[in-house]
Amino acid sequence: MNLKTLRYFIAVADSGSLTAAAAAIPIAQPALTRQMRDLEAEMGVQLLQRLPRGVRLTPAGVTLYESAQRIVSEAARLGRRLAHSQQKNRAPVILGASPTLARLLLPRLIENCMDAMDDLELRAREAFTPALLDWLERGMIDMAVLTNPEPGRTLSFQPLLGEPFALVSHAQMRIGPVVSVNQLARIPLLMTSLHRGLVDRQLASLGKSLQVRAEIDSVDSIRELVLRGRWATIMPVSVFSDNAQDASIVMSEISGVQLNRLLVLATRIDPRPNPSLSLVHELVVAEFSRMERLGIFSFATSGSARHG
Repeated sequence: MNLKTLRYFIAVADSGSLTAAAAAIPIAQPALTRQMRDLEAEMGVQLLQRLPRGVRLTPAGVTLYESAQRIVSEAARLGRRLAHSQQKNRAPVILGASPTLARLLLPRLIENCMDAMDDLELRAREAFTPALLDWLERGMIDMAVLTNPEPGRTLSFQPLLGEPFALVSHAQMRIGPVVSVNQLARIPLLMTSLHRGLVDRQLASLGKSLQVRAEIDSVDSIRELVLRGRWATIMPVSVFSDNAQDASIVMSEISGVQLNRLLVLATRIDPRPNPSLSLVHELVVAEFSRMERLGIFSFATSGSARHG
């Protein structure tokens, strides 16, 4: 067992799928499957329960997952200390994030960065995944939180978590807490082009389509229009987490299909140690783990909103 194997195991656990983890890391799926089987053989226990669609941690897998996160985190801290001691005049670290994530991630992350390293300067840039990928490859930003990045890029990808999409509407539209995939075609929607593309691709295999009245690449504008009561939207559940206690908002689960997005932390591949970049990378991962425990990326915090 080595750090790379533990990182692979964490990626599989976070994504819930060998296929998704292999695409995001990236590694060939047969090689990743072999790594997981070798790890189980070395540990002498079954760590992953293979399901028809994905995998799930066994009790032993949960134990290893918690320990692996601590080991990988401590190794990163140790490497940072060994690679560089109090480097002065550090270059700023530039982080990119989508509009649906920046408001959730940045406030606490910026505070944690300041607390962890006095002379660290963190800069943030907000854009959708295609632009962030372009900026990252051109060196305009140092890392980015991406949604379902296309494979084949010469970047390093670390899966953060999978997040379901929800149908979000105003209570006056009288949409229930669960909506079938067949009902979606009759509901007038406003969507960003990125989310529409993700959902369209996942619906295509079922021969289903959406009634999108307008594409608006402004999450805040869509939020305000949904609150006016005439349209609904399909967005990741975290986008409306601030409205979880608002009785006028209904957040409905979509049955008959698993609509979701995979959030990934991407960096350029650089063999040279960079303590500042390593620190921000570690703090981003830790912040997503914290928010996931709070249920921000699941229906756990939106129960009251779902039922109006």
